[in-house]
Amino acid sequence: MAHRSQQADTVFVGGRVFTGAGTRPTPVDAAVAVGGGRILAVADASAVWSLAGAATEVVDLEGGLLVPGFQDAHVHPVVGGALMLGCDLGGRSTAEGCLAVVGQYAGDHPDAAWIRGGGWSMDSFPGGTPTRGMLDAVVPDRPVLLTNRDGHGAWANTRALGLAGVDRHTPDPADGRIEREPDGTPAGTLHEGAVELVARHMPIATPDEAYAGLLAAQEYLFSLGVTGWQDAMIGAFPGNPDNFDVYLRAAREGSLLARVVGALWWDRERGLEQLPELAERRRTGRVGRFDATSVKIMQDGVAENFTAGMLEPYLDGCGCPTANSGLSFVDPALLVEAVCALDRSGFQVHFHALGDRAVREALDALAAARAANGVNDNRHHMAHLQVVHPDDIGRFASLNVAANIQALWAAHEPQMDELTIPFLGPERAALQYPFGDLRRAGARLVAGSDWSVSSPNPLWGIHVAVNRTVPPEETPGAPYPPFHPEQALSLAEALTAYTAGSAWVNHLDDVTGTVEEGKYADLVVLDRDPFAGPSREIADARVRRTYIDGRLVFAATD
Repeated sequence: MAHRSQQADTVFVGGRVFTGAGTRPTPVDAAVAVGGGRILAVADASAVWSLAGAATEVVDLEGGLLVPGFQDAHVHPVVGGALMLGCDLGGRSTAEGCLAVVGQYAGDHPDAAWIRGGGWSMDSFPGGTPTRGMLDAVVPDRPVLLTNRDGHGAWANTRALGLAGVDRHTPDPADGRIEREPDGTPAGTLHEGAVELVARHMPIATPDEAYAGLLAAQEYLFSLGVTGWQDAMIGAFPGNPDNFDVYLRAAREGSLLARVVGALWWDRERGLEQLPELAERRRTGRVGRFDATSVKIMQDGVAENFTAGMLEPYLDGCGCPTANSGLSFVDPALLVEAVCALDRSGFQVHFHALGDRAVREALDALAAARAANGVNDNRHHMAHLQVVHPDDIGRFASLNVAANIQALWAAHEPQMDELTIPFLGPERAALQYPFGDLRRAGARLVAGSDWSVSSPNPLWGIHVAVNRTVPPEETPGAPYPPFHPEQALSLAEALTAYTAGSAWVNHLDDVTGTVEEGKYADLVVLDRDPFAGPSREIADARVRRTYIDGRLVFAATD
């Protein structure tokens, strides 16, 4: 029912609306009126036109689709924005392309003491491990450290390794590995905790640089229809200042327009003694549109460098079992204690868990918290879920743990086919990204991108979730076959995960996530209705306009 006493500031007509409401949401033929930052009506055109006045803006959808603002449930905008403004290797698919960017950046910044940046992909290099010699050829005189796109490794030149004192006598840290030449000399690639051996010698970005990165990221995300997110790592990390302060500044100055939940970083080198600090950060970290109410625990690494925690060992290049089954960054016994304590304190726990052992360890900890503390509304969630053992699929629903999917990864592409499947083996590889099984078992699906690891474009993620193939723009040339298509989602299911699902995990479902009367007018206009065309064209859709509280924050120029 429309609020007829209030005149609309904006009306949207001429297309369909995906409200996202109900148990089986589908697009509806309707118009929408917005006023005072809220949705006044979702009704037939005549009812909506009755709310319009002389000052009302009319937005013609031109046959497109109006959807709720996308919300990214696992993203790193400060990092992504800083990369956009620095030595950004994202989008380069070859070693030569990466080296050209590094050389150009170094030449353009002759006064930079260090060359820092990242975004390179493991599949651009033989074995996924670039060498120091490659970097030495383009920057021999200054230290270079470049994180890879997944954030679980870095590429260093000889100068950087030397300044850090990392040589053939340096042991691997407990939580990482140094790639080595035959005589033990560091080869140039550092995995997981080994990155810190060099990164701690690198000057960190200034607060102003990090702030500029956040604002650049926000603008970019608005252009993709993202109106809110959960930052999956709030704290200080290599090469960056504490982004907690960056968000507080943006929130206080009013430049943070998106709705953001911050996941405070759990320091895996420490234990329960950090709980009071996290509680204090939560107390002081609720400013404007920023709400630091979650805690991020990274339980394992990634499969490509054999640090994702697996129930069975990885295979070697010949298909034989190795002695390595990955890492558990937090001891499972301590994990149970920590999760029980965080849950009791009212924190949401946001897990990084890729391997089936890490997933099980996280679920076991959450089950212990449920037994100790009872049922609550903390809305815990687990991100990535690359390999999930079939015995654990049903536990997500029974424990009310959301499955936080990064759908863009659930496809055949070089990194999957060359650096993952051969070392998992066919049986275990078939368990990857089981979105369909999780949905059928009653799990709540939420969605995120993990940008800057991969593209933050929700429409591309939705495309992969539905088709189990990457968008054509991502893989020019011959298409890859669908990746376990039995795990595909419907378009409505994938779109709901990126809207109502992520709104739920951010405790914003009462005011956002669907197009319903009374909710905030966080809305996105698509240039077409993806439901009206074949699924292979989902990624062709583009965002025409993005609104927050009914305020236009992005408008396409073409």
